[in-house]
Amino acid sequence: MSSSKQATKPGIPNHVGIVMDGNGRWAKSQGKVRLEGHKKGADVARQVVRWAQKLGIRHISLYAFSTENWDRPKLEVRALMGLLAMMLPKTLPEMKENGVRFRVLGDISPLPAKARKAVEQACAETCDNSAIDLILCLNYGGQQEIVAGVQQTVKWLESQSDSEKALAELTPETFRSMLWRHDMAPVDLLIRTGGECRISNFHLWDAAYAELYFSDLFWPDFTENDLQIAVEDYAARERRFGKTSEQVCR
Repeated sequence: MSSSKQATKPGIPNHVGIVMDGNGRWAKSQGKVRLEGHKKGADVARQVVRWAQKLGIRHISLYAFSTENWDRPKLEVRALMGLLAMMLPKTLPEMKENGVRFRVLGDISPLPAKARKAVEQACAETCDNSAIDLILCLNYGGQQEIVAGVQQTVKWLESQSDSEKALAELTPETFRSMLWRHDMAPVDLLIRTGGECRISNFHLWDAAYAELYFSDLFWPDFTENDLQIAVEDYAARERRFGKTSEQVCR
């Protein structure tokens, strides 16, 4: 599991995942083309890392492009990839200055060359930073991650001297180590903007016990205060992980 040098503050989620929904609908409401909504959303994504860092959040993951997003209009997909290739190099100096470690969750091999190069460069140039992890979920899908985990587990079982015994003793912790997220902190709080109450194939494994928070705001309208409200809502909840309140309070 990825660890940070500083402990998370009490009541503050260690890892926050965000489904940044509503860029297109925001643009439509403003009489703008969808790309303008994605540009505004990208700017908010850059700012949310700063806001998270101020709150003491140690890991923040942003659902930037899902495996299903390839089915969007080709012009929009090309525009999104172009935006990624343009924005990452521009924000790299800021990430380096603020100790942001840039990471990726998903399969970036199908990305266009310029976008893939920008992602790889950002990962390489920030790998030693430790103030906060920014995990960009690109060509990511929770179901696809679990399938990949099953495939990895089968390979692991085949390498065991007693595969039947290893399978019988397989634990959720061992299986998580086979997932793409094996070296990432578990998600504590999952936020979705845009008014939809579903998680859309995001962080399926960790969502088992993550706290869910849904906002009616379109992502471009999401502010620092809105993140603060979501974190305060999280802090007021009791995370029992299947236990009783009495057990948790001991």
